[in-house]
Amino acid sequence: MNKHPHLLATCSLAAAMALATVSTQAVADKARWTMTTTWPDSLALIEADRRWVDTVHRIAGDDIEIEFRAGGTLMPPGEVFDATETGSIEAAGETGVYWAGRSPAFALLGTTASLFNAVDYLNWIQHWGGYELYQEVYNQFNIHYLPYAILNNETGFIGRTKIETLADFEGKRLRLGGRDQGRILEQLGGSQVTLAGGEVYQAIERGVIDAGEFSTPGVDYNAGFAEVADYWATPGWHQSASVFGVMINRDAWDALSEETQEKLKIAADATMAWALAWSERESTDATQKFIDAGVEINTFSDEDLARIQEITNEVYLRGACEDPTYAKVLHSMLSYMDHYANWRDLSAPFNMSRTMDNLPSLEEIEACL
Repeated sequence: MNKHPHLLATCSLAAAMALATVSTQAVADKARWTMTTTWPDSLALIEADRRWVDTVHRIAGDDIEIEFRAGGTLMPPGEVFDATETGSIEAAGETGVYWAGRSPAFALLGTTASLFNAVDYLNWIQHWGGYELYQEVYNQFNIHYLPYAILNNETGFIGRTKIETLADFEGKRLRLGGRDQGRILEQLGGSQVTLAGGEVYQAIERGVIDAGEFSTPGVDYNAGFAEVADYWATPGWHQSASVFGVMINRDAWDALSEETQEKLKIAADATMAWALAWSERESTDATQKFIDAGVEINTFSDEDLARIQEITNEVYLRGACEDPTYAKVLHSMLSYMDHYANWRDLSAPFNMSRTMDNLPSLEEIEACL
């Protein structure tokens, strides 16, 4: 028989109050972020952003809650970099190509012309120093960066004007993203037109451009390009692979525990694997849909691609000598290609990376560092 019921009740009340205090503190400590992206709902690239946010909630939902908003719903897509840098929002999905005006190195961190394929980016990011270079460049702008999607080479040029050889670029107005890509096109005799992804459809339809590119076949088909185009010139040498990820305000990132930070990075790695396979399946299905829609596909010859590579190498060297950070990133990429060749070339035809014997000179790049 309990002779002190009041003591038991008091202890139970104290324990309940302590538990409630801990629970309230846990809720208060939960990070709450606002995240947007450069991609509107109408562009399939937003699926990688959504996948990362969903994975974060699955593995770190007790630590962080992310309110995700589609591109254009909070601010124009071009403003997400500044908003993340200043902390107006905690995070934003994007590709580095858009910020080359801030630092030319972003051009390489977002994509390469006639250099990396998707596996090269994966290898380089994970085990050849690429991840650290993303932090070095983005950290200059108070941003931590998690790459979480790698897509293989883009569709190519789609439009109502037939492009079959390099000679066909002469005098053409082409929607083309990227500073390096524009410089290459200029040497091919074409003119670069800069348009947002959502504007490419109408530009083709109205004849504002002769042809345009945006992303992979899966993304381009879903954007309706087969409805307005008659021709498709491939492969997409202008973006041989592309990286997408999330910019995170450094103060917001540093406020997380190391355990939560690691969970967000694990979510990014998992999304990266999903995104590559998702994109390749979407592109495979979309290619057949383009064919069924009557779009004529033309492929550049080996000789034309070799000439593009020569021009690209010149453009890379020019960029390296203009900016030391660009040179540092390019040197790391080329060093990876050179090193990986020790195994890559021996494993052909079952290798995963590009087998190349015409790369920009490491020695010339080093002279620009």
